[in-house]
Order: sequence, then structure tokens, then C-alpha cells
Amino acid sequence: MRNILITGGAGFIGSNFIHYFLTTHPHYRIYNLDLLTYAGKIENMSEFFKHPNHTFIQGDICDKKLLNQIFQTYQIDSVIHFAAESHVDNSICAPNIFIKTNIEGTFALLETAYHHWMHKPFKPKNPHGIFHHISTDEVYGSLGDQGYFTENTPYAPNSPYSASKASSDMLVRSYHHTYGLKTLITNCSNNYGPKQHDEKLIPTIIRQSLSNKPIPIYGDGLNVRDWLYVEDHCRGIDLVFHSNQYGETYNIGGNNEHTNIAITQTICSILDELMPRKNGSYSDLITYVQDRAGHDRRYAIDATKIKTQLGWEPRFSFDQGIKKTIEWYLKLRR
Repeated sequence: MRNILITGGAGFIGSNFIHYFLTTHPHYRIYNLDLLTYAGKIENMSEFFKHPNHTFIQGDICDKKLLNQIFQTYQIDSVIHFAAESHVDNSICAPNIFIKTNIEGTFALLETAYHHWMHKPFKPKNPHGIFHHISTDEVYGSLGDQGYFTENTPYAPNSPYSASKASSDMLVRSYHHTYGLKTLITNCSNNYGPKQHDEKLIPTIIRQSLSNKPIPIYGDGLNVRDWLYVEDHCRGIDLVFHSNQYGETYNIGGNNEHTNIAITQTICSILDELMPRKNGSYSDLITYVQDRAGHDRRYAIDATKIKTQLGWEPRFSFDQGIKKTIEWYLKLRR
């Protein structure tokens, strides 16, 4: 059995990953550390909370004393680090929280891992001591109408959120090159799927539609994002984690570029089919609002590296993934 610490496992991507990982890898014991802030919910863990290979620990990744206790008590041999403040709007209003969690929290985890793993090296044949950091394509900044982010694209973060993630990426990189820590970094495009927090675009569209309230669209609605169904992301993380390609970075993208307004219209069209509105279409609720500060125009990921080296490709088209997502939200209302 392997003992793995997963941070942020009560959040959107983390909880989906733990559910996936427990069903795919029965030889892991998962210790799930989450502070249960607004973005982390006990309900997100209902599928696996009582699983014999899952232990939940409520706590802060910035708490070095707690981290040392966890590593020592449970003999943690690997980390997959999801925990982060992630909402751009919130980072504009309160950047200090993002600096503390995303930078200082990642530093505390790295220091703890280095202390426990590098001072007492594992046997050479035992593939332990892996630190896998989950990041975002937002660290690369904004694209024009053409081109894609690759692993060699220079970082150019444009919001306090993306700046804090870029900083944490650099810290992880430095612990590999300076201390030899077995690190991995994955930068993903926009995730969507079950359990996503209400503040994000797709849940907001669905929630506002079903509540018969205005659907807010920033600016002209033509900002472009590459969309990745969360289950495809989980498979990508799994492949990278088990790749032994330490010190490497992999971009994980869904090859699904859509404007925000196109996403909104697609969701409204599906809802018109699955739960017709009494008067008109859900698209009648679309309302344009003032664009937010630092709103990047376009993100698009080139996922050639992970496809070529590790054989990963997304299994879900956007049409398939968004319908599954909407059906999940509708099921919650029943």
C-alpha cells in the first residue's frame, strides 16, 4: 500500500479525482487534507467519504505543525496538491488570501515534503517521494486570435490569482532543480463537470437559468476558453503522476475552444430541451454586464506533449461533457 496526501480533496477537481483514483488504484491509501472553506464541501466527498482507503483531515496547508504530524503519522510518500484559492474575481477583491494559500501554503508543503523525504531517502527501487502540483493555464497570460500555450510559453500572469499560481509553480520547480525533489507540474485549461462551485461560469449559467434570473455575461462575451471535462483531467493527472518524468511540466487541455457567449447559448439550448421554460427560451435571460478587470481574452492549450509522451487524449467532446454536467445539476434538483 502507498500513502498519498491529497490536498483540496473536498473541492471540485480534487473530489472528482479522489473518486476516480480510489476506483482505479486500490493499492493507495488517501489522506485528504482540506480546510473546508466556501469552495470545499463535505457533500462533494459523499461518494467516497467512508471508503476504507480514504481518511479525511480538516486543516490548513499553511499549518506546518499539522503537515509534519500528517507526514509522520501516516508515513506519507507522495503528494498531489490541488488546494488553492481559484476564483479570479475574489483575487481582485482580496489578493492577500491568494498569496497566503497559493504561495505560502505550497511552500509549507514543499518544505515538509523535503524534510521528510530527502533527509531519509527511500530505497532506490521504491518510486516514492513524488510531489505533483496542479496548476492552471492562466499563468501564461492571454492569447490573441491565434496560437496556443505550450510548456515553453513564458509566464505572464494578469491577475492576482494567476500570479499566485505562477509563483507556486516556480517554487515547485525550484525544489526539483535545487534539492532533487521528484516534482511534477500540470497546467490545465478550464475544467467543468459535476460538483463545480457556483461562482464559476458554467454553474452560474445553469443556476441562473433554472432560477429564471438574468445570466450575467462579462463584456462582449467573446472571451475564449479551452474547456476540459473534469474526468478527462483526472485521467491526465493520473498518467503524469505515474510517469516518473520528474521535473517535467505537462499541459492538459480539452481542445474545446468556445466563447463565453457560445457556451451560454449551448447550455440554454440544452435546458430548453430537457426542462423547457414556461415563457420563451433560457437564452432570453442573457444579460451583458461590465467586463471585469484583468479579463484575459483567450486561453488555448497545446496538449501535444502529454498526448505524444503519455498517450493521453480527452474522451469527452464538449457536447457530451456539457450534457452530462447539466443532467447532474438537474438531478440535484429532483
